[in-house]
Amino acid sequence: MPLQVKSLAEWEREGIEGMLSVVIPAHNEEGHIGETLEGVVAALEAAKIRYEILVVNDNSTDRTENIVHDFERRAPAVRCVSNDPPNGFGFAVRRGLADFRGDTVAIFMADGSDTPSDLVAFYCKLQEGYDCVFGSRFSRGGRVVDYPPLKLVLNRLGNRFIQLLFRISSDDISNAFKMYRRTVIAGIQPLLAQHFNLTVELPLKSIVRGYRYAVVPNTWINRKQGVSKFKIKEMGSRYFFIVLYCFLEKSLSMGDLRTSSQMREKQLQVWHR
Repeated sequence: MPLQVKSLAEWEREGIEGMLSVVIPAHNEEGHIGETLEGVVAALEAAKIRYEILVVNDNSTDRTENIVHDFERRAPAVRCVSNDPPNGFGFAVRRGLADFRGDTVAIFMADGSDTPSDLVAFYCKLQEGYDCVFGSRFSRGGRVVDYPPLKLVLNRLGNRFIQLLFRISSDDISNAFKMYRRTVIAGIQPLLAQHFNLTVELPLKSIVRGYRYAVVPNTWINRKQGVSKFKIKEMGSRYFFIVLYCFLEKSLSMGDLRTSSQMREKQLQVWHR
């Protein structure tokens, strides 16, 4: 895949004003992706939000890519790009974050665990002047359905640790379902995480670098088919690394990594195209 080097500011200016991009990473999600796309399209159409849906096919070996391409022919706002190997949640999301066209982007799960109506609620909240909106499944108004018990315990312990360490209001920072303005994605470069720990790097960098965020309750429903790609044993040290990295930036950088429009004009980034 060709590479294109441009400044962050140049990439930032390419965003289409008033468009919400929904990035959906998908690896072997043939059992869910069609229903997920139907739900997102219906919710955004009903709310009259200008949108695109960018599905990142993460080296699927099932019919995921074919299903998305069939959907593309019926819905022009849906498009599919392929993530070059190696595959992985972080790589797929980063590909989507390099390729989306809107001035706002949301990360939405392909497995049906996120609720399309929450996507509309996030977008409405962002219009109040925030730079980011973070979902919380465990605050008042949030809901989880069939959450695995061990994963739930580890989630609550890990998120409480992060909340205390960074002194933040969000109690579900590892929740993948979040929304950002395009300016934030430019301002938190470069991204390091390659796996599910990207769900922590994105919000923590946004907070540390001074962007305004709101927390909105959301619903999470466990997948009905297939197997989760999240592996607890593999992720512990990776999450800890990203949390420590962001904490060191907060504690020691003296704000030097907070970007401005002038800095983004000079800072170069290699974008996959």
